[in-house]
Amino acid sequence: MSLRSIREELGALQARGLRRRMRPIDGPQAADIVVDGRQAVNFSSNNYLGLADHPALRQAAATAMRSHGFGAGASRLIVGNLEPHRQLEEHVARWLGAEAALLFNSGYHANVGIVSALVGPADGVYSDALNHASLIDGARLSRARIHVIPHGDVDALGRALAAGAAFRRRLVVVDSVFSMEGDRAPLGAIVDLARRYEALTLVDEAHAIGVLGPGGSGLAQGLPVDLRMATFGKALGGFGAFVAGSAELVEYLVHRARSFVFTTALPVPVVAWARAAAELCAGAEGDTLRARLERNCSRFAAGLAALGMPAQGTHIVPLLVGDPQRAMALTDALLQRGIFAQGVRPPTVPEGTSRLRFALMATHEERHLDAALAALAEHRAYLTDDAASARGAGP
Repeated sequence: MSLRSIREELGALQARGLRRRMRPIDGPQAADIVVDGRQAVNFSSNNYLGLADHPALRQAAATAMRSHGFGAGASRLIVGNLEPHRQLEEHVARWLGAEAALLFNSGYHANVGIVSALVGPADGVYSDALNHASLIDGARLSRARIHVIPHGDVDALGRALAAGAAFRRRLVVVDSVFSMEGDRAPLGAIVDLARRYEALTLVDEAHAIGVLGPGGSGLAQGLPVDLRMATFGKALGGFGAFVAGSAELVEYLVHRARSFVFTTALPVPVVAWARAAAELCAGAEGDTLRARLERNCSRFAAGLAALGMPAQGTHIVPLLVGDPQRAMALTDALLQRGIFAQGVRPPTVPEGTSRLRFALMATHEERHLDAALAALAEHRAYLTDDAASARGAGP
């Protein structure tokens, strides 16, 4: 097979400033890391509560490895259905007040499997324009009729649902917190519309779980949502994902979600970490960490506002640059100042909206935030005037 077309495509990506490389990171996911051999403050991690290196969680994983080994050996439906998997699912269901929960190997596995299991060619999917790629890909794989709803436009969702009475099933899918925006979906209005038109709802809480809602239980807590997906790999500092909902829907996914059926189960040490993290998150230490994160968000937002760069004050702060090459130039310039905020370019975000995405953590100290603000003040010429209005899609 000729590789000429591959080389040409890579060359085209290079010319457009879209060719990527994976930067080597040394050390744990902490506020201070080593990037490309350079000491820097980490503003690119989804480790929002700083749990990825928590000693109690390390201990939980190590204890589980001593008792169970590492690999699960097979899928859950063969011989990989181990007691720690069941215990974690029961704990997650109690935490979220759901009848049942089901583990998946990642958020991408979960969303692709859930959406493609619930709907097919006779059905309709209603998806916010800025939903994560995993929701988009799940809808495409389902072969359902996809209705892309303008970001946060509840009226447009209502019109689309009203016009879809002929579908066998209708499924509304939405992020609760958008990964490249940091803004929140109008979940109450969305759920009300879905119930009015007898549509199922799937809410992706990946960037909300652990951070928002009572006990870090997410933004959909208390709403009549059919299914809630979230990951253990962001605020909970581990790996894997889950979906929570009615026992009937969860059982249906056990039978129909191909990304669950046809994959080896999560390793037990990973499961043990996830349970310990969920327990910590829902307790007093979780409250303390969320309070620290909220203070950091407020301080950073105030500092940006003083620089004429208004932000929403959430733990995800996009700063719009526009041109992909300028975005990466700003990333490199900040790294020279000891600040690492990864530039984000198409196809992760739409053309013309390349940006730096600052992710704040509870473990950032005031000196970290102030250093980032000082570096941004020095390089503010890279940013457009409407930095807070960046609009992109999930990574």
